[in-house]
Amino acid sequence: MKKDLSFDVVVIGGGHAGCEAAAASSRLGINTALYTHNKNTIGEMSCNPAIGGLGKGHLVREIDALDGVMGEVADKSGIQFRLLNRSRGPAVRGPRTQSDRSLYRKFMQEKLVNYCNLSIFSDPVVKFIFTNNEISGFLTSKGNKVSCNKLILTTGT
Repeated sequence: MKKDLSFDVVVIGGGHAGCEAAAASSRLGINTALYTHNKNTIGEMSCNPAIGGLGKGHLVREIDALDGVMGEVADKSGIQFRLLNRSRGPAVRGPRTQSDRSLYRKFMQEKLVNYCNLSIFSDPVVKFIFTNNEISGFLTSKGNKVSCNKLILTTGT
């Protein structure tokens, strides 16, 4: 059944960035939707299930300081926790966790479905709608028309 839907914010993509964007918008009380190809793959990690480390660890700590969910989910799904460069000075040490990929995905999905202002859809986007050179919505593969005030693309690399 085709529907016309409307949201203040729509996030397209259910990877790390999409999960954080949808969670942040929802925490602010904004009517938010997360669109993905498959609900079951929301929060799926890459082949290297590490969170933290020397480079990415800085980003994870910033996300955590802004009330993000990645660090919390990584803590719950972690199977190994290490401090890298332990033999060097404190400035170059970096905490890292290896997560169980299926647990990480499970805990991330559980976290997101509990947000009051967040609707999650398995319905790929097939066409964007522009009004006065600005995105005002999109059409999905199921024939739904979705309008939004803001659109966040987090479709990965």
